Amino acid sequence: MTSTMQKQNLQTLKGFRDFLPPEKRARDLVMAKIKTTFERFGFEPLETPTLEYAELLLGKYGAEADKLVYSFEDRGGRQVALRYDQTVPTARVLSQYQNELGKGFRRYQIQPVFRAEKPQKGRYRELIQCDADIFGSTASIADAEILAVYYFIYRDLGLTDLVIEFNDREILISNLMPYATQDLTVFSIIQSIDKLDKQTVEEVATELVAKGLSAINANKALTSIQQVNPSPNLVNILNVAQELGIPQENLKFNPTLARGLDYYTGMIFEGKIPGESGSVGGGGRYDKLIESLGGPNIPAVGFGLGFDRTVEVLESRNLISVITLTQVLVTIFSPDLQGESLKVAQSLRSAGINTELYPDPSDKLDKQFKYADKKSIPYAIVIGQDEVDKNVVTLKNLVTHEQTTLLISEAISNLKI
Repeated sequence: MTSTMQKQNLQTLKGFRDFLPPEKRARDLVMAKIKTTFERFGFEPLETPTLEYAELLLGKYGAEADKLVYSFEDRGGRQVALRYDQTVPTARVLSQYQNELGKGFRRYQIQPVFRAEKPQKGRYRELIQCDADIFGSTASIADAEILAVYYFIYRDLGLTDLVIEFNDREILISNLMPYATQDLTVFSIIQSIDKLDKQTVEEVATELVAKGLSAINANKALTSIQQVNPSPNLVNILNVAQELGIPQENLKFNPTLARGLDYYTGMIFEGKIPGESGSVGGGGRYDKLIESLGGPNIPAVGFGLGFDRTVEVLESRNLISVITLTQVLVTIFSPDLQGESLKVAQSLRSAGINTELYPDPSDKLDKQFKYADKKSIPYAIVIGQDEVDKNVVTLKNLVTHEQTTLLISEAISNLKI
């Protein structure tokens, strides 16, 4: 280490994180399970660049969100920006490759996004976004498929008590439009209604009055929206979703669910875990968004999954069982016998066994065993002079402390069980 590095205050930037091996393995395990579920439903992986032209991103999220986009001039004089979300880049992909992708394209995308917002608990400047969408279909089966893959992701992760709260954007618009005025749009009313899961009815009514509604109309609007029933469109989607395997008890109609963003045009939903605060993602139908972002006129339905929040819930419920990927440590009995250990390590790796070779031939065996134990490596192989003379190895179980002397081929067979 240089003296310059020693003098530096070595730490991550605010809002950015390191993931050491145990935490990274846990996150990789969750991500692998999510990918498996996506692909079981026929979703295909998509990846877009970390950098895009700034003009592609800026102006798409609103003035306030534009302030959170990391944009700069690169060394070639180009105005570029870090990926803020995955929807706008996907709109570009749909426009650029529409002939190759065809109708009914369904994609999943799991990549980091970057936002220059104030870091706080659970909010970072670099985070993993996990999206899935079906493009080109307005049929209810597409909406139901999105609900189904979302549910089965959490079921496969062990969170079987996930509740999907759903609503229809058209229900909100048709029931709240009578209370809109020239100075207060229906979307502004919806944004206030969306706070009912965090605020009381009285608090939301007060906000609506502050926006310009009379107290009478504010209370009428709140009463009206809370008394509506699912639309025929929702009933149809939910029937298909149940046929696809979502239990009825995991679905809950919530007429005040609004999903604050104005671009939703139909079914909307959020996933919630009982006993946990907030949601673990959500989504809905957005038939006009891709075109408004500069892409083709393609209807779409999809969701964004809260990856970090999901990992936190899984960890709090001890549902992530992470084991070391290394199956065996090949020890080095002495510097003179280092070559024998190298041969054994190569034989094990050629047989498909995850093998670590101890890096320092001068350390005693006891230290090597402690090293393996600290890393939770379950087995160690010892090749001393006796083993070399007999053309065998000693396989030691570091959990039970039992050890067996056997041929390398037999050791390979035992480790593959």
